[in-house]
Amino acid sequence: MKLSISGVGKNFGAVRALDRVDLDIAPGEFVTLIGPSGCGKSTLFNMLAGLLEPDAGGSILLDGKAGALLGRTAFMPQRDLLLPWRNVLDNALLPCEIEGLPRASSRARAEKMAVDFGLRGFEKHYPQQLSGGMRQRVALMRTFMFERDLMLLDEPFGALDALTRSMMQRWLLDIWERYRRTILFITHDIDEAIFLADRVVVMSTRPGRIKLDRPIELPRPRDAHLLTAPEFTAIKRELLDAVEEESLKSFSA
Repeated sequence: MKLSISGVGKNFGAVRALDRVDLDIAPGEFVTLIGPSGCGKSTLFNMLAGLLEPDAGGSILLDGKAGALLGRTAFMPQRDLLLPWRNVLDNALLPCEIEGLPRASSRARAEKMAVDFGLRGFEKHYPQQLSGGMRQRVALMRTFMFERDLMLLDEPFGALDALTRSMMQRWLLDIWERYRRTILFITHDIDEAIFLADRVVVMSTRPGRIKLDRPIELPRPRDAHLLTAPEFTAIKRELLDAVEEESLKSFSA
């Protein structure tokens, strides 16, 4: 699904959170979004998910079509939000229940998807029986079960330890290659942003604008050795400079 954002802004009272945001994402593309705290990344996500309306004058189009966005994208917030009284499979089936889909066929699809998500043998486990990484897999599986072409992932690995986070990044890329959804991914980790993405988009300090749209022309598939490659380090330096410049503006404002 193609996403086109044009001239989007958002005010909260006297605070200008976003200003004239323009961004196009092609079908099947993996784009990461970084920027200083308070730059409006989550506000933008909430608009794309249909939870907030953009101010007049801007537009958000999915495959060239305007209209209500609620329910047209799959949105995973920072916390996994798994229901503790439901097991893995029943948590993953929640989207199908919300949409009134036949339970038998939905359950069969979830059981098959559990294999791809590394959850085979854990279908009847409850969230409190799972590690942090496995809980995130369940939450991502639930997001994929919505079967939306555009997925919004808001720092899904932010609470994980470094080793688990690295493993989850590689696992997510494998899942993305198999299902080929369009992904917009918020992160504060520049290594993660580069490692995952086709493009890294840097936002300015408030009011948030697109400061830099950097293509990542690194070969796929990607592994941990890429993180120490000279070309990776050069991209990281460029992005760090852009983010640090905006962060300094926010401290001096």
